[in-house]
Amino acid sequence: MKYVRLIAMFICGFVLIANILAGSKHEFSVRDFGAKGDGITLDTKAIQKAVDKCAVAGGTVVFSSGKYLTGSIELKSNVDVYISAGATILGSTNIKDYFEREPELKSYNDAFLKHSLFYGEKLKNISIRGEGVIDGQGSFFKVTTKVKPDRYKNRPFIIRFIECENVRVESLTLQNSAMWMQQYLACTDLFITGIKVINHANQNNDMMDIDGCKNVIISDCIGDTDDDGIVLKSTSPRITENVVINNCVISSHCNAIKMGTESTGGFKNVAISNIVIKPSRIEKVIFGQPQGISGITLANVDGGNLDGVTISNIVMDGPMVPIFMRLGNRARKHTENAPIPSVGSFRNVNINNVVATNIKNIGASISGIPEHYVVDVQLSNIKIEYAGGIKKGNYNLEVEELSENYPESTMWGNLPSYGFYIRHAQGIKLNNITLSYRETDERPAILLDDVKNIKLSFIEAEVSAEANCMVKIRNSHNIFIENSSAIGTADYFLSIDDSLSESIFLKGNDLRSFKMPFMQKVDGQVKEADNVSQSIK
Repeated sequence: MKYVRLIAMFICGFVLIANILAGSKHEFSVRDFGAKGDGITLDTKAIQKAVDKCAVAGGTVVFSSGKYLTGSIELKSNVDVYISAGATILGSTNIKDYFEREPELKSYNDAFLKHSLFYGEKLKNISIRGEGVIDGQGSFFKVTTKVKPDRYKNRPFIIRFIECENVRVESLTLQNSAMWMQQYLACTDLFITGIKVINHANQNNDMMDIDGCKNVIISDCIGDTDDDGIVLKSTSPRITENVVINNCVISSHCNAIKMGTESTGGFKNVAISNIVIKPSRIEKVIFGQPQGISGITLANVDGGNLDGVTISNIVMDGPMVPIFMRLGNRARKHTENAPIPSVGSFRNVNINNVVATNIKNIGASISGIPEHYVVDVQLSNIKIEYAGGIKKGNYNLEVEELSENYPESTMWGNLPSYGFYIRHAQGIKLNNITLSYRETDERPAILLDDVKNIKLSFIEAEVSAEANCMVKIRNSHNIFIENSSAIGTADYFLSIDDSLSESIFLKGNDLRSFKMPFMQKVDGQVKEADNVSQSIK
């Protein structure tokens, strides 16, 4: 029995020691490596020691309750960072505490985005999570010039990961970056869930930028930012593809959901759903507009292809523009030595189930450029309430092409139609669309300019006598309008502004609100249109 007890004691002792060793192997408290967590002492070296040790053994770097002042931390593969409730990581306000990194993968950002709080390149299995806070203290970094790219320099990110695999950012509060809050460049298998972002500390205060990444899930996030909210980019030849974004609440002084400010590699297979877009709780604006610039912006202007985007179940309150789709030709090179990109493509976009209220007066738009069309876009089950009140003379009758301009939904000012302006597009379908305004607007609801093969079904639009018509057409072909009606009265249901438009078909529309179904203007003279086929049934 004596030997049995000794063996049992030995086994228990061994298990206890093993558990202790296992615990020390897998959890690395930054305080054990010398971090003070007092918000005054610079803890960078202690934190980096904990990360380096964890990278060797594998495990979790733990920030317990406290305030940890730090400069740049270089993450390593197989390191999990856990920021406990009550713990705050404070970014240093001294740019000298941040190292400079220019990644191996070349992108448009290399000229100016060199500093970040958490940095990782070509890593695997990394995460930053917890109930704590990362605060970049970004308001301390001043923008001293308007000249590009200098105005972007010396302002660190909170998170920047490049060419990393299996990345997780979970449950944290991220606030007050000096630049974008977080950029993920050419990462694979990226999961961002349950985070809260508050970013009103400086210029360029995006919520997050997903850039040339593959296999991305963003869910259950809340963001309130001075600049753009959830942004998909492609600043290198890497394509942004296989992206799911759902169950988020976004407030932005700029664009809540945005794709394509840079589009070198393009975009493919993106699904966005269950998003609430609401006004920011921060009234002071550094850049943008208090109510936000756009709810949904999809743009492709630097080459690349935008193909396969589905957006559904969106509620938005307040932005100036609800929906902006743009194929342009800014043709910006992603590096100095790269070839000038050719015009890209924009196709296969489906947006459905959208309710937008308190929208300002510019109007929604779908636009390509001459000889390069937006193709195969479907919009369905959409209700938009505009402010209205725009009178003749307060909007642009002719809209400049501006093919080489930055793609912003406000680029043309008030459009010549209050609801949808569609130009240089083909294969467009609008179904079950309701358009209204709070004050009388003197513009038609929809204007089609150089549009081919469009179908408008079940359109209900408010219209005023001053607007002259509900739908206006220029230089367009194969137009089919069915089962549509107006709220209000006007002279014409359909106005054709030239002699070039042809193959126009009307079926089953309620024309009782109009003096005449349609008219055509040729050489300044109004006549009854002879190129319209109409069926009552």
